[in-house]
Amino acid sequence: MDLCLTLLVICLCSQGMTNAEVAEDESIPLVPLIPLIPSHPRERVENESATEAPTTITSRPSGGSSEEEQDESCLSVSQSPQSREAIAASIQKLGIQLLQNLETTPEQPNVIISPFSISLALSQLALGAVNETEELLMHHLHENTLACYHESLHNVLEKLRNTDLQIATRIFLGQGIEPKQDFVHESQRLYDSEPTALESLQQINDWVEKATNGKMTEFLSALPPDLLLMLINAVHFKGEWKARFDPRFTSRGVFYLDDKHMVDVEVMEDAKHPLSLFTDNELEAQVASFPFQKSMSLLVVMPMSGQLNVSSLAAKLNISDLYNRLPKERAVQVRVPKFKLEYAQELQDVFTKLGLGEMFSNPNLANMADGPLLVSSVMHKSCMELNEEGAEAAAATAIVISRASNPIFHLSQPFLFVLMDDMTQVPVFMGVINNPNPGAPILRRGEFGNADKVGFPIDKNYVGSFGSPPK
Repeated sequence: MDLCLTLLVICLCSQGMTNAEVAEDESIPLVPLIPLIPSHPRERVENESATEAPTTITSRPSGGSSEEEQDESCLSVSQSPQSREAIAASIQKLGIQLLQNLETTPEQPNVIISPFSISLALSQLALGAVNETEELLMHHLHENTLACYHESLHNVLEKLRNTDLQIATRIFLGQGIEPKQDFVHESQRLYDSEPTALESLQQINDWVEKATNGKMTEFLSALPPDLLLMLINAVHFKGEWKARFDPRFTSRGVFYLDDKHMVDVEVMEDAKHPLSLFTDNELEAQVASFPFQKSMSLLVVMPMSGQLNVSSLAAKLNISDLYNRLPKERAVQVRVPKFKLEYAQELQDVFTKLGLGEMFSNPNLANMADGPLLVSSVMHKSCMELNEEGAEAAAATAIVISRASNPIFHLSQPFLFVLMDDMTQVPVFMGVINNPNPGAPILRRGEFGNADKVGFPIDKNYVGSFGSPPK
């Protein structure tokens, strides 16, 4: 993903107060790319760490203790600074992995995701999973570093709701499914996710539009086929800069895509903008933090080469470490492009790349409902706007659960065959079948039964009752 774009992360943070090497004052064009990877305010965590005793979080509560003792133990673990740091680190890691594997296209040259929203959806799915499927999800969500993962994420959710971040969750139930009460109860308790009977496509889109304060008006264009259950969440952020940009100084400017290409953009400018800024020599990038009014900030990483390669950057990128190294603010000449962007992606392919393919092929969701269930879709949509007043971003993630059905195999195209002896594995016969009825007239695809087209060769661009064209 070699693009002359700036790597952006929205962090739940306040300004750092440590000394670090800073770059010389200069005009710095910055363009955000990736929103919503939350981590907690450093000063708040340090203050809490000073008053709270260290808590071990790498082992589960003892199986010999009572359920009340386990609940009390999980409550203590989930509220510790260590658990919050582990949750933040796991969401950051998931976000970077997704950025490494999501490809840009001419239609979507930017990538804007909410790793928090995606992680929240996968976490609720994990409530309904058992055995190998639960272990697989938990490994990818936090690498089994948290004894009380769901309770810890619940505690982080409660703290995030005290900021400019709005979080909504819901379970939409299609016809023919009866979710297990334990799954419904835990979804409500941990993720505030209420079950609702699914009535229409408009119902889902209206819910997302309301949850995102009108920023996302058409989340789905159609209802997924065979939908039994949908786990959905929506995230909305609207923050005001601590130091606004004066619209009078916004003018036309350029953004350099690479050494040879550039685009025309609107650029916000401030000759003396308060900014926390330093140069990271290992990343060969400038790092800057733009604070919002309520314990949130925009962390930007801009490679000095003018080329952004996420894969090479990810190997050295530690978001929390960058945040902790931020120096005191100082007056900097700043130029920042305005933008309003949208992004939409079906995540099945990228999750399969990351090792979660079993989720779509053979999951065990026995804690969710009876019967064979499949994850048939994971849809993610996001949008972001940056202007003189601040930033506004929204995202929604939906996991669609359908009933697993018998696979379909139609032997309707050329094939190779081997007649095997099962004991010795000797191929007694082999062959290639291109036309099982060589004496019959050849018809044009899609025209089966129409004698007027007899004699035409098969056109692979036609798709009809014979099935899809050979690949």
